[in-house]
Amino acid sequence: MSALHVLSFLFNCYSDTPSLFNVTRPQHLSGLELVRDMCNGNLEGATVGSSEITLTPGKIKGGNHVADTRTAGSVGLLMQISLPCALFAQGPSELCLKGGTNAEMAPQIDYTLKVFKPIVERFGVQFDCDLKMRGYYPKGGGEVVLKVNPVKELSPINMTERGNITKIYGRAFVAGVLPFKIFLHYIIYVSIFESTGCIFAGSSLGKKGVYADKVGIEAAEMLLRNIRHNGCVDEFLQDQLIIFMALANGTSRMRTGPITLHTQTAIHMAEQLTNAKFVIRKAEDEHGNNDTYIIECQGVGATNPSL
Repeated sequence: MSALHVLSFLFNCYSDTPSLFNVTRPQHLSGLELVRDMCNGNLEGATVGSSEITLTPGKIKGGNHVADTRTAGSVGLLMQISLPCALFAQGPSELCLKGGTNAEMAPQIDYTLKVFKPIVERFGVQFDCDLKMRGYYPKGGGEVVLKVNPVKELSPINMTERGNITKIYGRAFVAGVLPFKIFLHYIIYVSIFESTGCIFAGSSLGKKGVYADKVGIEAAEMLLRNIRHNGCVDEFLQDQLIIFMALANGTSRMRTGPITLHTQTAIHMAEQLTNAKFVIRKAEDEHGNNDTYIIECQGVGATNPSL
């Protein structure tokens, strides 16, 4: 399973920094240490700012593990690096992840719970995520507890039917005790549910000097941009599903909008580190447009030897 550990780490790094081999942030180091502990491995050269790291994994064990960025580093990225490994552990895992739950350039915890979780469950993934406390920049202090059941193997998915919009949902969160009109630290989160189970989302994080209505408009525009391409996933979910498509037993298909650089890189690394084969083609059906694509993957059928 060494390729799984490496692949999980690379996906985590590339989701957050433009330089793949530059582990500059605390959440990357925390994530590496977490994977090392989960697999009884050995880690060399892993410090903030490292450009060369060696991870020698052993067997993936279950049990309780803690990862703390000690900053506002994203707990969502900690989840990304640990979840694929926990799925192939010898037993159930409970992961206590600490840091920022809502930060720029990283998955919002709300997105993880409302969009990523129900979609990734289609692969047969089973996990619960308990949000204990929110954490914002610059202090962090957030905490989530992830409980993961191992699987024998992952099932392929087929997300090619868009469906009709059935529900629009939105929430706004405020950090600290602030006058209603100020909202210095907050997130507006909106999502749309399709009749076929597709979920799209848009979000925006408040900043000093930015009015609340502008933050709301940014979230709505992000959502609308992802609806117009007639895909089944938004631009942020497509790359997060690549690792699961690669490991699944069978052929997965996913209808998307324009292929992002993150997704292109994720596919390249998945093909380099496994025998998974990806094909990207334009969607030529009546509902497609110039921005609609189909990503198809013949997964490697990774199995859990402990189950």
